[in-house]
Amino acid sequence: MPKTSISIIPTSNDTILKFEADRFLTDHNSFEFNNIDDAKNSPLAQQLFHLPFVKKVYIASNFVAIERYNIVEWSDVQDEVAEQIEKYLSNDGVVVTEVAIKPKAAVTVYAESTPNPSVLKFVCNKVLVPNLYEFGSIEEAKPSPLATELFQFPFVKNVFIEKNYISITKFDIIEWEEITLQLRKFIKSFVESGKTILNNDAPKQLNKTEEAIEKKFEALDDTSKNIVNILEEYVKPAVASDGGNIEFRSYDENTKKVEVLLQGACSGCPSSTFTLKNGIENMLKEMLNDNAITVNAING
Repeated sequence: MPKTSISIIPTSNDTILKFEADRFLTDHNSFEFNNIDDAKNSPLAQQLFHLPFVKKVYIASNFVAIERYNIVEWSDVQDEVAEQIEKYLSNDGVVVTEVAIKPKAAVTVYAESTPNPSVLKFVCNKVLVPNLYEFGSIEEAKPSPLATELFQFPFVKNVFIEKNYISITKFDIIEWEEITLQLRKFIKSFVESGKTILNNDAPKQLNKTEEAIEKKFEALDDTSKNIVNILEEYVKPAVASDGGNIEFRSYDENTKKVEVLLQGACSGCPSSTFTLKNGIENMLKEMLNDNAITVNAING
């Protein structure tokens, strides 16, 4: 197995530190362990509880979060802990046993319309992916077995997966009422059977690890950072409810031109493109107090 890399990610609670892997550790399940007995189904958590300062271990899709007792500071021990986790995972150590993973709640999937008539949103009652992923072809979809199988349907044009939903764009050769039930049943069956939604190395391969996202943000100039924060807080929640996403691409301080990428249901919908472009442009002009700002919205 290739070497696993661990990044140390601070949290808002100074007693809790995240150790993020560049691959998935669980099949998008989350586990919390309060002591070594509690962790009987997680050899990794058991090993960590042998460290005297470990109070609680939380394991999610691609990270391990550890809460410490106040007998040490993280700055004194974090590198050793990261190295220990890295070594354990690189040696193909078991994260959680099948016994821990087995109990699964019933999966429900329902279809929801979007402002884009070519796109339908399929909402699931469990988290599917830690970050958003968009695939425009079966070739692009290689990191995602779920997206790859969806592209086997001849009417699927684009697959957009975020948190707990999948937005599917169809070709105009067929109407939604003819295929909605088929797609809903397929997604429900796929998720329920515990099949892999994203390959373990997908976050690293597609530059979607938390570390990569943070690094990209930190490289931006101050105005670009402000624009990203405005989009995150005021625009993304609204478009996510419609099955889409807005991704910041660039800002040119000389021309005052902002470029954003429309994804999922926002992409390819003329009315959405016009409304979003104008809405974002007006919001940025007002919030950044600069009437020279223009927005170019590109369809993903």
